[in-house]
Amino acid sequence: MSNALASATSPYLRQHAENPVHWQEWSAAALAEATRRDVPILLSVGYAACHWCHVMAHESFEDVEVADAMNSDFVCIKVDREERPDLDAVYMNATVALTGQGGWPMTCFLTPDGRPFFCGTYYPKPAFLELLAAVAQTWRTRRSEVEQAGDHISGELRAMASGLPGGGPPVEPQLCDRAVAAVLADEDTVHGGFGAAPKFPPSALLEALLRNHERTGDPAPLAAVQRTCSAMARGGLYDQLAGGFARYSVDAAWVVPHFEKMLYDNAQLLRVYAHWARRSGDPFAHRIARETARFMLDELRADGMFVSSLDADAAGVEGLTYSWTVDQLREILGVGDGDWAATLFGVTSTGTFERGASVLQLRGEPADPVRFDRVRTALLAARAQRPQPGRDDKVVTAWNGLAITALVEAGFALRRPALLAAAAECARSVLDLHVVGGRLRRASLGGVVGASAAILEDHAALATGLMTLYQAQPEPHWLDEAMALLDVALDHFADPARDGRWFDVADDAEQLVSRPADPLDGATPAGASLMAEALQMAAHLAPGGRADRYAAAAEATVAGAAVVLDRAPRSGGHWLAVAEAAVRGPIQIAVACDSADSALLAVARAVAPGGAVVLGGPTGSTELLRERPRIGDTDAAYVCRGRTCDLPVTTAEDLAATLAPSV
Repeated sequence: MSNALASATSPYLRQHAENPVHWQEWSAAALAEATRRDVPILLSVGYAACHWCHVMAHESFEDVEVADAMNSDFVCIKVDREERPDLDAVYMNATVALTGQGGWPMTCFLTPDGRPFFCGTYYPKPAFLELLAAVAQTWRTRRSEVEQAGDHISGELRAMASGLPGGGPPVEPQLCDRAVAAVLADEDTVHGGFGAAPKFPPSALLEALLRNHERTGDPAPLAAVQRTCSAMARGGLYDQLAGGFARYSVDAAWVVPHFEKMLYDNAQLLRVYAHWARRSGDPFAHRIARETARFMLDELRADGMFVSSLDADAAGVEGLTYSWTVDQLREILGVGDGDWAATLFGVTSTGTFERGASVLQLRGEPADPVRFDRVRTALLAARAQRPQPGRDDKVVTAWNGLAITALVEAGFALRRPALLAAAAECARSVLDLHVVGGRLRRASLGGVVGASAAILEDHAALATGLMTLYQAQPEPHWLDEAMALLDVALDHFADPARDGRWFDVADDAEQLVSRPADPLDGATPAGASLMAEALQMAAHLAPGGRADRYAAAAEATVAGAAVVLDRAPRSGGHWLAVAEAAVRGPIQIAVACDSADSALLAVARAVAPGGAVVLGGPTGSTELLRERPRIGDTDAAYVCRGRTCDLPVTTAEDLAATLAPSV
């Protein structure tokens, strides 16, 4: 055997193609090789932007002594968690169950048929060598114990995949309000965000809080959004020079980030900041939304689609590209501008990060914007000469779906048609490349689609993106493609034994030791909560009986997650956003107009709450506009909540009053 990763469609796997380890991709052939040799599988899972994955690679996987031990006693399989989230979910559940915590790199030892019997995360070289020897010895001398452990753990994993318990409370406004109150009780009102360090951007929760404010008029959720969004964008989590958000903050005050930048974070945050800007008119919210969109277009775009991430490291050093000292600022800008920039950006003589350097913050708007633009331009030019973080050019379907939705909604909120055009180009490219033989694929690299089947989140996020785009460009093929994805999901991912329950992998996908069905939202929304959002949209855009099918599935899906909102609302941020839409109807606004430039349609898009469906066009041009005419020579807006409709309105004032919060 030899290292077989050179032709992988994952940049993370390719990073390990020169290791002396005989890495294989996950495949039936690799498992068969373990059976033939009668040795365990050493499964290593990570992703390209992961700092500690790089550390373990340098310490162990590039080391000949470690590689010899791995090659001698194991079949070694390397997995990109972003390309194979199904494998990551199964073995992360095992790791958490065995150790009480998870993370990447993830290191699991499996029987040849894939049953886990020992799991962990990062190991320094000495500890890893000891572990390899101990596992190999146990396999040889205490095989029956290993087999028993594999059976027991696999049984527990199958039990864990049973999903949420039934019997939750009804999904009604009171449930949403209680969930919001519980979330707000966990807010860090000093630094923004929720809970203690490390702090991750709570994108879905912020979207849910905005929707709650729009429904109730309660100022408390909006204030929490403003505090958290301001704190994140003022701190080191946000790139003060080029825009875009890092993965998380290692401290409570958002000062020092873990520097990797993920597409899925920035897409979700673009949506949040655009909605905050739309709702509040705050110039700061507008600026951050604009800059985040620009970052995505400038730094994460390839062939019309969006790639996965930028690395945390450059030249093997975390944060090297982004950290500064006072002397560096003076050298680049001169003493006057250098000292001014140091004060403005919070760069100190002792540093806020490692090696005496600081991560740039911007705790207030600069009093001299002309000077600020000059300084920022000079620092960006200097930064471009530094070692740059690597880029994971893998295109993930679900994350591109999130990006399409965010770009359309930001395009309307910021009045930037170029963002709508970028969303349409992304949608066309993903559909052209990632749909193969009528079925969706998970990822591609450099125009070559991978073999991994799409999972639930891919179908749901892309369907939502396409239907959001359809509301901007009512071209039938966007809706047709979205409905095709939803029909596949209903046929292959829905649990036939329980309405409203979803599996993350299809019934005709590779059979693993358990079939993942994670209902909780994490860094990205759960596949099931994304599917609920997609079905809500489709119920109002699809024709006839298909709409009824989607509506019933949406209602059952949201109802099944009520227990999350009741018991652990911070683990259900996107569920809460979907529930907020559900208890308002969801709202549909159909604007009968003869022009895409209709002033009333623009108002509808500006005042419609998050989760509403807004569609404009001539009478009869779409399902939502069937038998809904203009009033005389005046454009008319038809507002419905679920199956209950108001009388049409023809003025911006009346439309705003119709959609005002119920207080």
